[in-house]
Amino acid sequence: MTDSIDDQTRTEMEAAAFRGLVRHLQERTDVQNIDLMNLAGFCRNCLAKWYQAEAEARGVEMDYETAREAIYGMPYSEWKEKYQAEASPEQQERFEETKPWHAKISGHN
Repeated sequence: MTDSIDDQTRTEMEAAAFRGLVRHLQERTDVQNIDLMNLAGFCRNCLAKWYQAEAEARGVEMDYETAREAIYGMPYSEWKEKYQAEASPEQQERFEETKPWHAKISGHN
């Protein structure tokens, strides 16, 4: 039961789960951001925006590119050059259809 977990342990578990998700997304370079957005309503860029927002809320200065590098595991420009494919017309159409369900922080709403 999660009710019996103290706040410190819960925070540590959540942080470990987040790090696991980030590692997984760094390894799955075959998964395109547009596919994540179309299926789940968030992508690596959304995670970077959440990360940056939390840093700023805690008084830690962090720009978007630094946050992106933390999520991508490399500068975004490098990841984009190596792994980002051109979105198909079908992917773009689905992206537009799913906009109402995109993460509020994504900037795509």
